[in-house]
Amino acid sequence: MDLARMRLEYEAAGLDGAELDADPLTQFAAWIQVAVEAELDEPNAMVVSTVDGDGQPWSRYLLLKRASAQGFDFYTNYESHKSQQLQGQPRAAATFGWLALRRQVNVAGVVERIADAESDEYWAVRPRGSQIGAWTSNQSRAVADRQELLDRYDEVSRRYPDEVPRPPHWGGWRIVPHAVEFWQGRENRLHDRLRYTRDGAGRWDLARLAP
Repeated sequence: MDLARMRLEYEAAGLDGAELDADPLTQFAAWIQVAVEAELDEPNAMVVSTVDGDGQPWSRYLLLKRASAQGFDFYTNYESHKSQQLQGQPRAAATFGWLALRRQVNVAGVVERIADAESDEYWAVRPRGSQIGAWTSNQSRAVADRQELLDRYDEVSRRYPDEVPRPPHWGGWRIVPHAVEFWQGRENRLHDRLRYTRDGAGRWDLARLAP
């Protein structure tokens, strides 16, 4: 396999700043709706990057569960490696890659924990199996084998035969963006990149960047 010669020419409609909404969160809502309607796999998947205490970046796929004027929300174990990194350095970046549409969105901002009431609200709509899984997994900790997880899953299932409460160590994080970039693939690698940046007064400035 010759990776150096792998190349797909991008042919797509252009991206003009005049066509974008003044608010990047509103523009994001429009783009993710297009991704949903295109029936892409996991259109709300994003790569979230954090930094540990040694300055080492780490990235992983997560699922966006809410996008609002406040920011981008995801949920996880508060004792996981990613959560420990966010507690030590409350900043993150996220990338949404809708490759079939030749589009991506890049987000950078500070991170804050979501209020317990909001975590409870989301927890209530999770499938029972996912709720039990959140109790089962001591996320990021070593396990002897898969059977250990399955045995613990069965134990948690017996412990909570009816309603499954939200674990105290599980909840949401919110990326509050200070920069949001919209990227549209174009021919000859002359891609369109338009970046919103929040100024000191909380307003959004929009600039076109060279690809």
